[in-house]
Amino acid sequence: MDIIISNRIREACPQLVLATITCEVKNAETSSEFWSEMEAEVQRIKSVYALEEINKRPEIAATRKVYKILGKDPNRYRPSAEALCRRILREISIYKVSTLVDVINLVSIRSGFSIGGFDLDKIEGKEIRLEVGTADDEFEAIGRGLLNVAGLPLYKDKTGGIGTPTSDNERTKISADTTRLLMIINGYSGRSGLQDAVDFSIELLGKYAELANVEVHFIE
Repeated sequence: MDIIISNRIREACPQLVLATITCEVKNAETSSEFWSEMEAEVQRIKSVYALEEINKRPEIAATRKVYKILGKDPNRYRPSAEALCRRILREISIYKVSTLVDVINLVSIRSGFSIGGFDLDKIEGKEIRLEVGTADDEFEAIGRGLLNVAGLPLYKDKTGGIGTPTSDNERTKISADTTRLLMIINGYSGRSGLQDAVDFSIELLGKYAELANVEVHFIE
């Protein structure tokens, strides 16, 4: 799956690096063993950060900066990593969805990167473009209905939008039947920390999702 970054995104964030993981997996209900790892990370976040500091994590701050450059209010449309960490610091439980979704959330919480997770078999065409969303882009965000993606970095396949750093799309979301996974880790702060996030993703998928035939690419 080729990913092409538009010139406008490049101009807004010259340091952007994407890490992609494609693999075969088996999805299931989240195990208690995995959730123990999630709970340990929740406690770490609580011990390290205050609520008013979380948007200053370098990975989150860089994503917010790009939103502002593109004309989007990051306080109204928060990057997903920030939203997850804020949830923890506001003493709201992290939702348990499925192994694959929860793995992505755990990696995002630990790394600070917003991560797209897609069922590869639902993506239309042979390439994905990272563009700036417009008012003409209709986007049904997972669990939140229509999302105004104008001014957001927007991944698009042949049919339309599939994901932003704020939310992914219902059409290409991970389900219980997902067997081929695409993860896109958004490094708006550059390459630092991306390899660690990739390694942690592969470790978790290997332990909990029967990982096979994995491919990793960095796009600069």
